[in-house]
Amino acid sequence: MNPYEAYMKEISQPMRDELTNAGFTELTTPEEVDTFISETKGTSLVVINSVCGCAAGLARPSARESLKNEKRPDNIVTVFAGQDREATSRMRDYLEGYEPSSPSMALLKDGQVLHFIPREEIEDYEVEEIVENLTNAYNQYC
Repeated sequence: MNPYEAYMKEISQPMRDELTNAGFTELTTPEEVDTFISETKGTSLVVINSVCGCAAGLARPSARESLKNEKRPDNIVTVFAGQDREATSRMRDYLEGYEPSSPSMALLKDGQVLHFIPREEIEDYEVEEIVENLTNAYNQYC
């Protein structure tokens, strides 16, 4: 690992921890993503994490807060754009029809996208609005 990669790994660890401490499973390899998509049943929230400010101030807090809803996904996972590039790329392969954006969130059922929230619906929105977007999807699909 070169010094830049080591620095970015160290810097991004608290951003990873923010989701894993809330119960999210981190998928760090394409193989883990493939296994998750092919073997996981039920509804799943996928958070494509990133180091940007809107991930820190909006996406991660919204994802965590949304889990307080009575109806919630059966599974919660995350991939980290810019850090686990291959895993993120593979996850995006499964989000067919949606432009890659970081951060973003998808609600899946048995590997199929039911609801997608791109960066454009995160950036410049309030946490409460993003939580409402997520919980409306949970209430409909979970």
